[in-house]
Order: sequence, then C-alpha cells, then structure tokens
Amino acid sequence: MKEWDRHNAISDFVRTSRKDSKMTQSELSDLTGVGLRFVRDLEQGKPNLMTDKVNQVLLFFGHQLTPTPISDETRRNMGE
Repeated sequence: MKEWDRHNAISDFVRTSRKDSKMTQSELSDLTGVGLRFVRDLEQGKPNLMTDKVNQVLLFFGHQLTPTPISDETRRNMGE
C-alpha cells in the first residue's frame, strides 16, 4: 500500500491556495461540490483519489491536472 505524501505538489498547492483565500476545508468543500472528507484526504496526500474530483477542486483555483514530463532519474527511482 502506497504511503500518503502530505507534501506532494497537488496537496501543497490546494492547501496553500485554500489558506491564501482564507477558506476553511469545509468552505472549500461547499464551494467545489466535493465532500469534506475528500478535501481532507487531498490535502493530506492520499495517493488514490478520483482524478475528476481532484480536477473539480483544482478548477476552482484556475488549474487542472496535466501530464508533466519527469526526468530519467525520477523514472528510474519510481517504484522504490
């Protein structure tokens, strides 16, 4: 089972954006139409969240999930 990474790029972005907007997790949940538990899991780095819901939250902040190239070194270290 993959461990949660509280400091992955998406978790950090959502948490920082929400706090910069002076919103609680509950307010973000209400405004984006996702559950409060989902917002909490997202900000805590749960590794297996539904991408459509992640995009629902990211779109609120003017962003979306996109494929991003990674380095060969990162690719070699995947799965460790």
